[in-house]
Amino acid sequence: MKRIRYIILCLLSGLAIGAIPADNFPEAEISNGIIHARLYLPDAENGYYRGSRFDWSGVMPELQVAGHEWCGQWFEKYSPTIHDAIMGPVESFTPLGYDATAPGGRFVAIGIGVLSRPDGSKYTPFRYYDVLDPGKWKIKKMGDAVAFHQTLKDSAYSYDYEKIIRLVKGAPELVLEHTLKNTGPRAIETDVYDHNLFVADHQPVGPGFLLKFPFGLIKGESRGIGDIAEIQGDSIVFKRKLVARESVYSILEGYGKDAKDYDIRLENHTTGAGVRITCDRPLSKMLFWGCPTTVCPEPYIHIKIGPGEAFSWKIAYEFYSCGIRN
Repeated sequence: MKRIRYIILCLLSGLAIGAIPADNFPEAEISNGIIHARLYLPDAENGYYRGSRFDWSGVMPELQVAGHEWCGQWFEKYSPTIHDAIMGPVESFTPLGYDATAPGGRFVAIGIGVLSRPDGSKYTPFRYYDVLDPGKWKIKKMGDAVAFHQTLKDSAYSYDYEKIIRLVKGAPELVLEHTLKNTGPRAIETDVYDHNLFVADHQPVGPGFLLKFPFGLIKGESRGIGDIAEIQGDSIVFKRKLVARESVYSILEGYGKDAKDYDIRLENHTTGAGVRITCDRPLSKMLFWGCPTTVCPEPYIHIKIGPGEAFSWKIAYEFYSCGIRN
């Protein structure tokens, strides 16, 4: 059924249909009776995602809430090292030490490991960098949660990273709980953002989708704003459907320094599915990106941790029903 929905969505959007990955990767399933989720697990040899852009923990090919489907394949092509062949509310940290290392040297990406700098070109998240050391992963599966723990020890940057994906008992809510401890000799300073690759019932992105924020939006650098989508006060609405290989993007400003502005709502008024995304840390940057198959608010937070110190943050996803509009 999921493959049929994906094929229909690709046909409606004019996308070429790529192969769906075989379901033989290490995985776990969790449920609280309201939400059911399936997650792919980190594995340097056999894992679904072995790219160098996103945190390997938390890849979510399925997320079902009260009859609505929030996660699934939105891309055309799959390989374990393609940077964006990934699903769910995935996270990415800006790399540590890339500019300071020479070609052939090492740098670190949290949630991935030690990577190799191949040449003198500027870092880009859209390129694959060889993973020299994925660290050590420990995974604990529970009925309604999965706990990930990555330990990385390197000469420049070392850390302990814990991430727990948990379903709240008796509620339509998913929580991502994080703790990052700096165990190395240098300060860790990075930004982490959630790509929030939601497919919202596999509906073609267009009129009926809404993004809403708790502050008036100020458009920064953008593409497709005014044509594909437009800003209306504190919201982004879609004027038309996106066509194959078309995308819309904008840097968004207007937020303050308090965590209360990290409060984002994504609604699909064609099917009545909504999600509210909140965090206990303030925004450091806010982006929006969309293509024919997914709408992605991309909130960033800033992290700075001295040697021996730790930093924690929590992101909550509260799912709800919204009005259906014809």
